[in-house]
Amino acid sequence: MNPHWGEQMRFRPGHVLSVAMVFQGMERSQAVATWEPFLDAIARAPQDFSIDFAPLKIVSTSARTFWSPTLLKRTLGFMKQDDRPGAPEGNVFWPGDEGQAGQVLHAYASTWLPAGLLEPARRGALADALVAAAAQWGVGLHFNKGLAGAPPEAIAAARDTATNPAVLDAFALAISAASGPPAYPGVAGHEPDVALGRRQAQRVHAAMGELRKLVPQPGSYVSESDYFEREWERAFWGENVERLRAVKAKYDPEEVFSVHHGIGGVR
Repeated sequence: MNPHWGEQMRFRPGHVLSVAMVFQGMERSQAVATWEPFLDAIARAPQDFSIDFAPLKIVSTSARTFWSPTLLKRTLGFMKQDDRPGAPEGNVFWPGDEGQAGQVLHAYASTWLPAGLLEPARRGALADALVAAAAQWGVGLHFNKGLAGAPPEAIAAARDTATNPAVLDAFALAISAASGPPAYPGVAGHEPDVALGRRQAQRVHAAMGELRKLVPQPGSYVSESDYFEREWERAFWGENVERLRAVKAKYDPEEVFSVHHGIGGVR
């Protein structure tokens, strides 16, 4: 919970935890030292934990190298290359994003988790909620989408926006989602699986419900949120909603501009 670490941990059904973190502004030895207690604790309890995919060696490199489409990265599967005929060699993408191409979302929800949940008195409840949520559906904690631990100037800059202030002391944004492959209504053999979508949506909502029990008035990141969020004004904007209404009334009284779940517009 500091400016050095980002990305995510994912909790999945079957008591599975996957870790995919990145770090910046610190030496490799410092990163290794950060994870040693965690890995040592797992190693001391083989009767309780198993590692299905051995942790990769912690790698330190420059940001330029991290993003460069090298042959080694493609060979090892860290990156995938555009396989269309004639595609430039630089057309690459992260394998974890491949499923998003043309996907049909069945459900998508997010909730910021306040840093207070990491205090010793509340840590057990957080762990229980994560286990209960993952029993329903996968949940990811996106640490670079919460600002707890950020420099004061970053907090001040974010406070001066319309974003729900819940982001300011959140240690992570919890996201749970379900999707299907590309589908096209009316195209035989390629229609969306509506029944599956509704079943998975129920599981996603049940998973997020476990986490939202810990947060009396959960905030949700508007760009990664539930399309059907019931209390969307409070969830997206928090105490900023009244100011946004005033701005909307002043500059767009006839509501020329409107979006789903937008201030003063189509709801």
